[in-house]
Amino acid sequence: MQFSKMHGLGNDFMVVDAVTQNVFFSPELIRRLADRHQGVGFDQLLVVEPPYDPDLDFHYRIFNADGSEVSQCGNGARCFARFVRLKGLTNKREIRVSTAKWPYGINRHGMMNWSG
Repeated sequence: MQFSKMHGLGNDFMVVDAVTQNVFFSPELIRRLADRHQGVGFDQLLVVEPPYDPDLDFHYRIFNADGSEVSQCGNGARCFARFVRLKGLTNKREIRVSTAKWPYGINRHGMMNWSG
C-alpha cells in the first residue's frame, strides 16, 4: 500500500489514494497503523476515494487513530486538497467532496461551505 505522511497545523495524517489502488481499513488495522512505536503513527487517516455522485470530485473518508470514522477535519482537509493535486488526481484549485455526513468544497486553505 502506498501512502503519504502529511502534517497540518500540529496534526499529522496518513493519506491514502484509494482511487488508483484497492485498500480496506478495518478499525483494528487503523489502530495498528496509528501506533507511533510500531506503525506509521498519525492523528488521523485520510482516504481519497472515487466519488459516489457525478457532481463531486472525490469521497473523503476520515478516521481517528482509534479506528472511528468522523465527518470532518479542517487541518486534514487542507492536506487532502494538497495530496490530490500533488498526486495528479486533479488539477482543480477547488474540489467538491462527500464525507460521512455531507458534501462540501475544499481548497488549499481548508473546507468551504457548499450546497449541491
